[in-house]
Amino acid sequence: MASLQNSPSLHRTLFLNSFPQPHGHVHASPTFSCCTRRPSSFLVQASSAAASSSEDRPGRRQMLAVGLVFPSVSLLSQSSVSFAAETKKGFLSVLDKKDGYTFVYPFGWQEVAIEGQDKVVKDVIEPLESASVTVIPTSKEDIREFGSPQEIGETLIKKVLAPPSQKTKLIEATEREVDGKAYYTLEFIAKAPNYTRHALSIITIGNGKFYTLTTGANERRWEKMKDKLHTVVESFTVFNA
Repeated sequence: MASLQNSPSLHRTLFLNSFPQPHGHVHASPTFSCCTRRPSSFLVQASSAAASSSEDRPGRRQMLAVGLVFPSVSLLSQSSVSFAAETKKGFLSVLDKKDGYTFVYPFGWQEVAIEGQDKVVKDVIEPLESASVTVIPTSKEDIREFGSPQEIGETLIKKVLAPPSQKTKLIEATEREVDGKAYYTLEFIAKAPNYTRHALSIITIGNGKFYTLTTGANERRWEKMKDKLHTVVESFTVFNA
């Protein structure tokens, strides 16, 4: 694992914690000398009450789904996103022709601009429910060059996918192959003092880039959301750009 942790190619894939921060603080990422991107930082508008609320509010959610977003939320350009075409009932699709990937996300989530992330979609009522994609250059050609799913999973969740202050546990790490390309899927939990997030990540390499998609939900909503979140990660596909 020393080679994995010290690899310059892997460090280029390191990016700011994918989790939305329930308290709305700006969280600055560490700077890596070999990184080609500027350090990531972002502000997620969400109170601790919103993060801990177990009540769904359908009326408000329906209004947000048709575009009445909080003024503080900055929408990304829709040039590479198809909001209208539902590829699966209850889901909308993202097609990024420039970076060469596609995935689906639950209807009602909103796309927001977060520096350092290639795409982010989230539920503005349940701030821990989101999906974010990061795309960073790499010299590697196959994710397996970094090691096994278990090896990479342990490193990523401790050093990248969760803040150092959170206690993390890798639940499962698996590999699948689609059209000759290897994908690693990670399931893990990250415990903060006032909440626990149950998350899924999928990672792969293609087009000279290291792709990471991470999605998740508050642990108390995992049973309700897990099928949708699995659909998100299983839909993530990289194609030649």
